[in-house]
Amino acid sequence: MLLPAEFIKAKREGQELSPAAIRDFVDGIASGQVSDAQIAAFAMAVYFQQMSKAEQTAFTLAMRDTGHCLHWPGLDGPILDKHSTGGVGDLVSLIMAPMLAACGAYIPMITGRGLGHTGGTLDKLESIPGFDVHPSEQVFEKTVRMSGLAMTGQGNGLAPADGRLYAVRDVTATVDSIPLIVASILSKKLAEGLDGLVLDIKTGNGAFMCERNRARDLAANLIEVAELAGLPCRALITDMNQPLARNAGNALEIAEAVEFLRGGYRQPRLEDVIMSVGSEMLTLGGLAKNLKAAHFMLNRVIESGMAAESFARMVSMQGGPADFVEQPAKYLAAAPVVRPLAAPVSGGIEHMDTRTIGLSIVTLGGGRKRADDVIDHRVGLSEFVLVGDSVNQGDPLVTIHAADEAAWQTAADMLAGAIVIGRAKDALPAVYEKLP
Repeated sequence: MLLPAEFIKAKREGQELSPAAIRDFVDGIASGQVSDAQIAAFAMAVYFQQMSKAEQTAFTLAMRDTGHCLHWPGLDGPILDKHSTGGVGDLVSLIMAPMLAACGAYIPMITGRGLGHTGGTLDKLESIPGFDVHPSEQVFEKTVRMSGLAMTGQGNGLAPADGRLYAVRDVTATVDSIPLIVASILSKKLAEGLDGLVLDIKTGNGAFMCERNRARDLAANLIEVAELAGLPCRALITDMNQPLARNAGNALEIAEAVEFLRGGYRQPRLEDVIMSVGSEMLTLGGLAKNLKAAHFMLNRVIESGMAAESFARMVSMQGGPADFVEQPAKYLAAAPVVRPLAAPVSGGIEHMDTRTIGLSIVTLGGGRKRADDVIDHRVGLSEFVLVGDSVNQGDPLVTIHAADEAAWQTAADMLAGAIVIGRAKDALPAVYEKLP
């Protein structure tokens, strides 16, 4: 067994780490024998020296094995999940998971909270009164078996070494290390007991991987390590140069998800990503023979109401109102100040600073500046203009949902600089490419 200092030194000098040495170090992270200072030194060594695919695989499996893994005996369909690298107005999971469940898949989704300018699925779900985002493992398993899906936070039992490592990465400027991202994502997904995984890797000014090549590198690393670990995996590179959905903000996104599931308005870019990712999941899981058949299945479960029923069943089993899908407005709190921001001049929407748009929601109270901040689920933004749209002076650019007039004005000042009106531009694609 290498001492932690010797292990760190070996990686600092660019040496290949053995699976046994990696496992010992990761076990030390989970047990507390490895200090935060040593974790930080290791993370920085990896940041500069990288890791081979064999090292990344060993590291991922060791992280998975610091906790327990879920098993799903007796289910009559594939166990599938997706992962998004996050963005603004990214409510794909809330809509797509019920659709997949209605098609015969089982989705045991372990998800997270908002990070920086990006929204988190757990925060969105907590807009629903009574919804338990940390059910017991027994309730989680029962919900998956009976609803086809359940959504929960990571908890302490699944890949606990990842939680400790991430907390150190977050304060040591090593969050964007691709080998560490790969291990963090896949250790949790492997612990879910999946048969297949599809990745939604965002790129653009509102994504953590702003450059397309970096997004492609991350996707390729994730796919290769997942396959080496025995998990079939595909990835899509999708756009985050503007908000994805019509709404951004916790309760607003839940309301949009319910409307979509009930067969109402579908924002075209959001629908494109949902159908693209969902079709890959259905074909990967063997539920559809090709992408055309998968598209048909996904549309059918919306039109028949089966997807909405799956979502309603999950909400009820995890403590939410039994009639939530029928009457979402009854339960979702609305902000007191709701007013559009008017275009100061006429022209075309040339650019949107999506990161600043996300941060404006944090400023409204819809995200966290510190880990212990309490979220105001009512606030957010809706009815965005998009790149390629034309506006006349005085037309709405976006509607701001705020707790008071002062908060509305602060957000308006941020958004006025984030939505650039200039020359006409072509609309942006929602999906750029598929890997492999």
